[in-house]
Amino acid sequence: MADFLTPDLCVIGAGASGLATAEAARAYGASVILIERDKLGGTALNTGAMPSRALAAAAAQASLVRTAPPFGISVEGARINFRKVHDHLEQVITTTTPQSAAARLEALGIEIVRGEARFIDKKTVAAGDVQIRARRFVIATGSRPSVAPIPGLDSVPYFTTDTILDNTRKLTHLVIIGAGATGLELAQAYNRLGTQVTLVEHGMPLEGSDLDLAAVALRRLQEEGVAIRTWAEVTAIQARSMGIGVAVRTADGEERLDVSHVLVASPRIPNLEGLDLAKAGIQRLRADPTRIQVSRGLKTSNSRVYAVGDAAGGSQSMQGALRQAQVVVRGALLAWPTHNDPLLVPRIVYTDPEIAEVGLSEATARTRHGMRFRVTRWNFADNDMARARRQTFGLAKLITDKSGKIIGAGVAGPGAGELIALFSLAMASGISARDLGKFVAPDPSLSQIVMRLGAEFLREDAKNPWVQRWVALNRWLG
Repeated sequence: MADFLTPDLCVIGAGASGLATAEAARAYGASVILIERDKLGGTALNTGAMPSRALAAAAAQASLVRTAPPFGISVEGARINFRKVHDHLEQVITTTTPQSAAARLEALGIEIVRGEARFIDKKTVAAGDVQIRARRFVIATGSRPSVAPIPGLDSVPYFTTDTILDNTRKLTHLVIIGAGATGLELAQAYNRLGTQVTLVEHGMPLEGSDLDLAAVALRRLQEEGVAIRTWAEVTAIQARSMGIGVAVRTADGEERLDVSHVLVASPRIPNLEGLDLAKAGIQRLRADPTRIQVSRGLKTSNSRVYAVGDAAGGSQSMQGALRQAQVVVRGALLAWPTHNDPLLVPRIVYTDPEIAEVGLSEATARTRHGMRFRVTRWNFADNDMARARRQTFGLAKLITDKSGKIIGAGVAGPGAGELIALFSLAMASGISARDLGKFVAPDPSLSQIVMRLGAEFLREDAKNPWVQRWVALNRWLG
């Protein structure tokens, strides 16, 4: 006889989005069941964001050693021990694990059910011998790496963006297939740790990012030694006695690469298999059947079921997970009218320099607003703190409508992820570009870039013919 549970909310998946949703629901006093088939914390904790940031941090230390001479500091004989680098990653994961440990969640009143979840009907989910008929359900099953159908790939051992973080050996020559955010982050990290790296992308790297900002990061990677093949396609992979042969078709013809290892960094796909969505009346997107169709409030075609994170149609950051959790909980448990606006969540690519954006990009603003928007720019080369640190590579962009309302911002440069927080706050608080001109930043500091963008907007404002006439009138009036 199967057990039968009736909580207020049942969350399927204990990754970043699932945990955030479960905890938000408990904060409102709702009864919550959390179903997880694998490790608590999901991809972000175990094989994604946390270990990736830890790897990048180790690589940054190696880069500091190499770039110290201009400061008058010489470091000789620095060596990289990949086993100890991996130990560093494991330690970071271990110290973060208590935040999502079962005991902590149970102490919050969240009941954990282990097993593979599947819908029995529109109102019921089964996990093992347990059946759950919750008032509302949330699908937060995360995603997994996809693998492109490349001839010969199955004949050689290869890494995915998950398994590469388990590597404990130095790699001689790594070819990375896919130059999205994750591919670029791993390319730079491995290059800094002494591996020869070649990136292959069938289009332009960092598709979807602002072109000006992406160019800053790509130029830096190439200067550091990462080889980037754009508008290129891997047509065949072949095992060889001394390594792996990779055939790449470029605009200039065929190229043969002799490499030691292959990393497939294709886009991720949601984990929806086995859920029996059809039995619950949950529809998928027509344009992309790998994802679930959701409303602005993240509700599926079944009014009892919501979806968050990758399942709802996009890569998921922790800040995005928190935002979606609030939207779902308020809608599902409180019936408050609310919607998810992903543009208000900062988007960050963790290369060095970082790329951070919020709101509309310049290209999207042009599509939506035509010529009725303004772009104000400021270079890191004009910032005193950036000069002192010899980090003058970078660009900040402020995107406004004609009235001065901030509709987007982007930064490519050191500390971009921190600077974008100020623009995110400005957008959420209705602070205009003119108000940024009143902001007084510490001197010297990178935050002065935000102040300078406001001042530059005002300077351009002064060229308005109506402003010029007003100045002339006041001059005549004395």
